[in-house]
Amino acid sequence: MSELLKNIDARTRLAGTNKLEILLFSLGADLRTGRTETFGINVFKVREVMRTPHITAAPDMPAAVKGMVSLRGALVPVVDLSEFIGMQTETPREIMIVTEYNGHTQGFLVESVDTILRLDWAKMRVPPEMLTANMGGLVTAVTELQDGRLVMMLDVERILSETARYDDDMAFSQIRPLGRDGLAIVYADDSSVARGQIEKTLNALGIRGLMAMNGRQAWDELRRIADYADAAGRTVKDYVQLVLTDVEMPEMDGYILTKNIKSDARFIGVPVIMHSSLSSMSNQQLGKSVGVDEYVPKFEPQRLAETLSRLLLREGAVAAAVE
Repeated sequence: MSELLKNIDARTRLAGTNKLEILLFSLGADLRTGRTETFGINVFKVREVMRTPHITAAPDMPAAVKGMVSLRGALVPVVDLSEFIGMQTETPREIMIVTEYNGHTQGFLVESVDTILRLDWAKMRVPPEMLTANMGGLVTAVTELQDGRLVMMLDVERILSETARYDDDMAFSQIRPLGRDGLAIVYADDSSVARGQIEKTLNALGIRGLMAMNGRQAWDELRRIADYADAAGRTVKDYVQLVLTDVEMPEMDGYILTKNIKSDARFIGVPVIMHSSLSSMSNQQLGKSVGVDEYVPKFEPQRLAETLSRLLLREGAVAAAVE
């Protein structure tokens, strides 16, 4: 199964082209509907695909966390995705997808893997409200294959937040207001959990946030602000002082959003922070290559607060935003 994940260098070169590759997988037939749905996960986040090894049960774990496995000397938590999303299935989960997010490794149990599909982010759409409701808000993007199948991208960050308890309110308790009125940023992320963490950080800092669910929405909002600023004889920086963007988003990814901003003279002086769970050095370098000013991993609100504080107040005396 490791054959699926070869040629990583070629896949890395997709960054900045608004393209991605996703590994298609199934969780088996849902006994309630009789349907077998197709899901996808970005290959960038997949370390390997393997037969499910022996899982050792561990105490005090959420129900969907089946236990731990040992991979090359490291203990890795294992999440049963079908149980997490509330599927009723009798299909054994004999395959484990090993993923890495923000330096954390975990295994996802699935029924089967299919193939790797290369496509344009523009073909990934924001899910319709009915599908979002039926899946409990766990689907961040959808696309239709030529054979008529619908592929759903799961909000993996939400899964990890609820199973690994990354979303800890104590992480926000040490963040202090910047003490500067009128600061506003545009932020884009397709994950509800990530947007929630950003909102908490901005509220603690006393910064107004303009939210977008993907790069396309963010770019449309930024162009609207730029047009308004032109008509008023002002600059964009009078209205928005910073852009914070995820990498993976339907319709337009963070690389293309950054390219658009950096190639438009109206946004000169507006820094872009890339905020992503793709935390490897290669991904950070890719962000820098398209003009990103700073890179901050997700699930680190104090680090995000410090970076926002430094960039927003760098022209004056910087008061510590984090004690």
